[in-house]
Amino acid sequence: MRQFEAFANPNAAQRDAFPYVVVMQSEQLAHHSTRLVMPLARLPRAPQAAPRRLSVAVTVGGESLFPAAHLCAALPTRVLRQSAGLVRDQSHLLVDALDAVISGI
Repeated sequence: MRQFEAFANPNAAQRDAFPYVVVMQSEQLAHHSTRLVMPLARLPRAPQAAPRRLSVAVTVGGESLFPAAHLCAALPTRVLRQSAGLVRDQSHLLVDALDAVISGI
């Protein structure tokens, strides 16, 4: 399990709205039994009211999804089973979205 690896959302009830979660946690903390993840939202278009940093699409499995940085949470590593691959090439978008939530717009 690597930083910026996308996984199918382990919560089946939320999978339609948030099909994937991305591991945001540094690999230096791999000894912990949880991972900080960011959900990716399935929306018909970019959020109109959101600041640009929170409305830039990330592509996973050929689908454009939007970072839901305000919903980051720790999940047990054991529930992250179905890898959808790395999105490291788009990591700057995810980090920027998280920074917008933490530091402000």
